[in-house]
Amino acid sequence: MPELPEVETTVKGINSRVLNRTFVNLWTDSESIIKKPEFKEFEKEIKGKKILRAFRRGKNIIIELSGGYSMLIHQKMTGHLLYGKWKLKNGVWESEEEGFMRDPKNQFIRLMFFLDNEKMLALSDLRKFAKVELYKPGELEKSESFKKLGPEPLEEGFNFKKFKGIFQNKKGKIKQTLMDQELMVGVGNIYSDEALWQAKIHPLKETSKLTEEELEKLFQAIKDVLKKGIILGGESFADYRNIDGKKGEFDDERKAYKREGEKCYSCKTIIKRIKIGGRSACFCPSCQTL
Repeated sequence: MPELPEVETTVKGINSRVLNRTFVNLWTDSESIIKKPEFKEFEKEIKGKKILRAFRRGKNIIIELSGGYSMLIHQKMTGHLLYGKWKLKNGVWESEEEGFMRDPKNQFIRLMFFLDNEKMLALSDLRKFAKVELYKPGELEKSESFKKLGPEPLEEGFNFKKFKGIFQNKKGKIKQTLMDQELMVGVGNIYSDEALWQAKIHPLKETSKLTEEELEKLFQAIKDVLKKGIILGGESFADYRNIDGKKGEFDDERKAYKREGEKCYSCKTIIKRIKIGGRSACFCPSCQTL
C-alpha cells in the first residue's frame, strides 16, 4: 500500500502536471471505486471542475477543485495515479506514450478522467480497492474518517514531546502501534520495518515498555526513513508507480522490508519475517532483540 512518501510523491506529480486543468469527462469499468456520492451524481458534479491544487493528509490525496469542492483519493493496496494519453482498444486502455507507461503495473486502468488539454488522469488499480470521494464545500473537514486521522510525523510542530505523548503507555506491539493511523499518519508496513530496524527495536516489543532512549531513536528513525522515501520518490517493490509511470528508487535503500533470508546490513545476521496481527514484519533477530 502506498504510504506517506508514495502519496507525497503522487501529490507533487499532480501539482506539477495538472494544475488549472479542467475535467471534461470520465470513464470507469468499476463504479464501486466511487464511494461518495453515487456514480451518476459524481459524474455530473466532476465535469467542469478545475484542479486548483493537491495536498496530502495521511495516506489520502486531496485535490481541491473549483467551487470549493474537494476530491479525496485513497490508493489502497495497488492503486496509483498516472498522467498521460491513452486510447481504448478492444476494451483495454493502451498508452500512446513509449517508456514507463508500458510497465505492466500501469495497465490496470479502472478510472479515467479526461482533461481539457486532451490528456488524461488515470487510476490504475489491480485489485480495485482504491476509493474516490467527492465532497461539497466544508464537508471534508467534518467527515468522520478525516477527523480521526492522527498528526503528521513530518509537520514542523511534531516534536519528540508530542511523539512521546502519543506512544508512551500505549498497549500493543510497536509494529502495530506505528501503523495506527489514528495515532500518527502515513506509516505502514514498509516504513515501520525500516524505522524499527534503524532504531534497533524488535517489532514485537510492547509499546508501553519502550524506554525514553528507544523512543528518541524511533522518533528520529521515522523522520529519517520518511524523508529519504520522499527524496527517492517512494518504494516500488510491488505495484506503486509515480504519476509518470516510473518506479520509485527507495527499493535499493531497504534495510529490512521484504529482505527475509538476506543478510542484515549491520551485523550480517539473516533477516527474519514474522506475522503480527495479519501483517508481516521483517527484522534482524540480532540487532533488534526483545
